[in-house]
Amino acid sequence: MARFAFLTHSLYHQGTSDPFAVVTQVATTADERPRVIGKTEIVKNNLSPHWAKIFTFEYQLGTPAKLAINIFDEVRKSDNKSMGSTVFEVDSLLSARGGTKTKKIRNGGTVTAVIRKSQGAGVLRFKMSGEGLKNQEGFLRKSDPFFELVRRDDTAGGATFNTVFRSEVVKDNLSPDWKQASIELSQLCGGNFDLPFFVKIYDHESDGKHESMGQFETTVNAMVQGAGNASIPVKLKGKDAGTVVLHKAELSLPQSTESSEEGVEEEMAQMSVSPSAIPRTANKPTFIDYVSGGCQLNVTVAIDFTGSNGDPRQPGTLHYLHQDGQLNDYEKAIMSILSILQKYDSDKKFPVLGFGAKYNGEIRHAFQCGTASEAVGVKGVLSAYRDVFGSGLVMSRPTVFNEVIEYAAGRAEQSLDAALASGGQTYSILLLLTDGCVSDIPATAECLKGIADKPISVVMVGVGSADFSGMDFLDGMGESGVRDVAQFVPFNDYSDSPSDLSTVTLHEVPRQLTSFFQNKGIQPLSRQVVDGSSVVEEEEEPEIDLSLDFSSDKVTVSGGGHQYKSW
Repeated sequence: MARFAFLTHSLYHQGTSDPFAVVTQVATTADERPRVIGKTEIVKNNLSPHWAKIFTFEYQLGTPAKLAINIFDEVRKSDNKSMGSTVFEVDSLLSARGGTKTKKIRNGGTVTAVIRKSQGAGVLRFKMSGEGLKNQEGFLRKSDPFFELVRRDDTAGGATFNTVFRSEVVKDNLSPDWKQASIELSQLCGGNFDLPFFVKIYDHESDGKHESMGQFETTVNAMVQGAGNASIPVKLKGKDAGTVVLHKAELSLPQSTESSEEGVEEEMAQMSVSPSAIPRTANKPTFIDYVSGGCQLNVTVAIDFTGSNGDPRQPGTLHYLHQDGQLNDYEKAIMSILSILQKYDSDKKFPVLGFGAKYNGEIRHAFQCGTASEAVGVKGVLSAYRDVFGSGLVMSRPTVFNEVIEYAAGRAEQSLDAALASGGQTYSILLLLTDGCVSDIPATAECLKGIADKPISVVMVGVGSADFSGMDFLDGMGESGVRDVAQFVPFNDYSDSPSDLSTVTLHEVPRQLTSFFQNKGIQPLSRQVVDGSSVVEEEEEPEIDLSLDFSSDKVTVSGGGHQYKSW
């Protein structure tokens, strides 16, 4: 699971506005429907709102995911006015420095989005009231108090403080009785019940410049232990500024949990939990932790040029290069999978190797494709692949993977060593495309076992209609206590959908990455903090065709919301 928050700056609007935003998960596959994840609170009279609402959604490497943000000015008794929109691609956001990106809005202004791992299941339900809070309005008037819960996040650049909840405003009252509230533990404390957070109280101002009425620090444990009319002193600039009474604080925790590397399905049981019953569970690092800490994914591409692919000059053969721009199946596989992985590689440079062909009468099981040692981007890889057919090769046999596997594993080890020496991290993936079963299964199995302690995953895609049953040996690679590093996927099983192919092919990579680093005792690096001055603003993109229905309490998609790419 991932959590997603955002803020805007300098929205264009004549006069004042009361902005809110709707977040929609865009449909990126043919059988998917767009869905509204949720709506933020309304921030009155503010053209640079920082919404407290946080959104959670499921994330899986290989599955394209996009979040559309539509911003509106609330208009009572009439239609809300659009203030602009933008779309964030989840893979690009996760791999960005600090998990943070800023985009320009066509109507004016910017949106900054932040993505984090969601951890810590359950909900905290609580009720508070104030007593004798210090008035900020002066003579004959009283303050309009509301409170925020502010979480501290420790990062590589220091601590950051993020608002994760905002209460309703109680008008003209120095002893406000706020409504019962609830917040997910993943948002408040990441499952750490001893993590300090602030309760900050403000006097609401119509111009958005709210005045502080004081604050106090607490934890989930302290709230649960102190619930039951406990009085907590509020401090403002070191002086007493009233008290807060904690009437209720109870936890609803999962009764049973089925967890995977990045997805969690929970059956929630509504139950009060006493302090002594609160479980202390360690959160294991996940793929999101590593990439959020700056771990780079390096990719090597290896392509099968054995004779069984057929004469590439003949239409209908696997390597036939279409003159009308249509892609063959090798190109489709490269486009689908590498377009995802390249987002996690800052320089987007990839070695492209071939195997199974002869040069000057000598069989080669690992040779460079293209004129450069590394191709740049997906287009560069496709160009290097096409250049091979003018290089004088003769397609031959047998089908041998060992040399390209050993080359990629050696490169992966060197890359990680260099990264660790400079305070970074890398993990590598070999994307191996073949039209048939490997010629020597025992030798290939031994080769894969030999690289099990290297920072690499090997993803193989079988192109064409050959019998790939001989590749079943890969299924048992992890049964002998050796780390499983390989995955095989037949292209034809997913030939109708680029996203289905990339999802299945990359499914095991997050688990393989985390198992390698954990086996080596290498923890994720701290997420880098990014301030506004270091965030690069991206130009606005064409607005997505999306219509929303506000006719009921729950906002729904009434039209559009699709960004599906076919081959």
